[in-house]
Amino acid sequence: MAASRKKRATGSAPRQYRDIRYEVKDQVAWVTINRPRVLNAFREHTLDEMIDALKSTREDPSIVCAVVTGAGDRAFSAGGDFYAMKRLDFTNAPMWNDRMLGLAMTIRGLPIPVIAMVNGWCMGGGHELALWCDLVIASENAVLGQTGAKVGACPTVGATQYLPRIIGERLAREMIFCARRFTAKEAVEIGLINKCVPREDLLAETLKWCETMKGHSALTIRMTKRSLNFESDNLYSSWQHGMELLAHVWGSEEAKEGMDAFLAGRPPDFQKFRLRAKKELAGYLDGNARDLNAPPSMRGKNAKQR
Repeated sequence: MAASRKKRATGSAPRQYRDIRYEVKDQVAWVTINRPRVLNAFREHTLDEMIDALKSTREDPSIVCAVVTGAGDRAFSAGGDFYAMKRLDFTNAPMWNDRMLGLAMTIRGLPIPVIAMVNGWCMGGGHELALWCDLVIASENAVLGQTGAKVGACPTVGATQYLPRIIGERLAREMIFCARRFTAKEAVEIGLINKCVPREDLLAETLKWCETMKGHSALTIRMTKRSLNFESDNLYSSWQHGMELLAHVWGSEEAKEGMDAFLAGRPPDFQKFRLRAKKELAGYLDGNARDLNAPPSMRGKNAKQR
């Protein structure tokens, strides 16, 4: 048992994961979401495994940086797996939300740079995953966007905090409210990502970044990453606030309609919720006009009229 613990402590024992692939090669840690059948959408298990893998880089000070990517050539990540998220409600929301926040804080808290290597779809929570990373490089076929408004989910796990700072308040609101998407070429122009390269050059260009950082001071990178994060670290309270807002969205009728519609391949019908709310508000206002918001003994003669 002691020998087993020692082997694990030295980082020589390979970690076994179901939803991701993890390896350290030439001083670079590679974390690959390995769910290509669902466009690398993540579930609770995926988030747990990514947290574990990234934290393990602390066991090897020779690791220069980490790269997060998605398996296959169709997607970096399409975000949260709807089959997992459909099971969420206000009661169990922390089971998901705490994991998302945990992964974000793990990435930001590592003393090494974390690179998002994006190929294909990078949407919703998958795009927020890229936002948490220090650097983003994407292939020309990449598409980045926030889809929460279309499916009944709130991008409060980084998008509402970071996007206004990265691309400006107006574009951020358009990206979130209108679910606007950006190609990788457009994303470079607005500062959303660092670099866009041809699909066949994505890996080679990412490795160039890694090689460059091998020649730089690990201590300097650690200190400067902490300093660069200083101001946005103050947004932690906003993250916590956002998690609570999101907890109220999980399990709502609108969230279920959005996800069911997406899975069924049909447009969501959110209008019915607006019309129902209009009817309920009309009833409330009518009650006010008939003095129903006063104790029975103090109501006027119109209170009993229907």
